Amino acid sequence: MTDEQKKTLAVFESKVRQLLFLCNTLKAENADLKDQLSATQQALQSIQDENRKLTVQYDYLKIARVVSFKPGEVTRARQKLSKLVREVEKCIALLNE
Repeated sequence: MTDEQKKTLAVFESKVRQLLFLCNTLKAENADLKDQLSATQQALQSIQDENRKLTVQYDYLKIARVVSFKPGEVTRARQKLSKLVREVEKCIALLNE
């Protein structure tokens, strides 16, 4: 093997080592990003669940307020209750699918 071939081989080996190092670095970075994504998705799910709970509580408070302060609007309160019941039934139907 000539000196030029040895130099070419050494350069090639050096570049392969660099590529392997970069590949390992990118794999580690990818794993970190996947962990961050998972944590962010869990946080988002938690916030969405809390938002749903608060929305339901707010709806209940509105209904309670209508019923307690305006007795003449019983029809409106019944409509809201019926709407809530329909929404719950839709959710149950979706869960059963």
